[in-house]
Amino acid sequence: MSLRVIAGKAKGHKLKTVPGTGTRPITDRVKENLFNILGVDVENSTWWDLFGGTGAVGIEALSRGATFVRYSEMNRVAIEVISENLHHCKMHEQAEIRRGDAFSLLEATPDYAFDYIYIAPPQYKEMWLRALLLVDANPAWLSEESWVVVQIHPNEFQGHEDVTLKNLEKFDERKYGSTLLVFYERV
Repeated sequence: MSLRVIAGKAKGHKLKTVPGTGTRPITDRVKENLFNILGVDVENSTWWDLFGGTGAVGIEALSRGATFVRYSEMNRVAIEVISENLHHCKMHEQAEIRRGDAFSLLEATPDYAFDYIYIAPPQYKEMWLRALLLVDANPAWLSEESWVVVQIHPNEFQGHEDVTLKNLEKFDERKYGSTLLVFYERV
């Protein structure tokens, strides 16, 4: 699978992928639809890509005018790929990569309020739900009008459509083949 930046100042740049099956890169179709939904709200926004992978989502956001992206990732090879992709697109100064467990980072005292938190963890382990519940329990990670976007396989969402949240509310979901994007906003 080849990855590329779809639009913005880094349009057309090819991105490296992480070898093996530990990451699941977003397809161009899903990424294009995601950013079409977000539209001009990406400009001047801040992001936290909880399970950084290749860095493609954050790089797309930066390319379209976001001002800052934090990545968290456990895998050393994935961290190297994110760093290489950021440097290749000349966006490394607008990003921060934290090696660590996303759940531990979410449980920490918030040091930043993000406009978007993107959750796309390894599949079929309910990691997305754990991350979503931690964001909901620690809303200081979120700016006033922030969104949390979850990228999972549609089968993973079955039975969790009405998960009880205190600070977030689901307002949309979009299915693209074997990928589901679920959108939550701060209430």
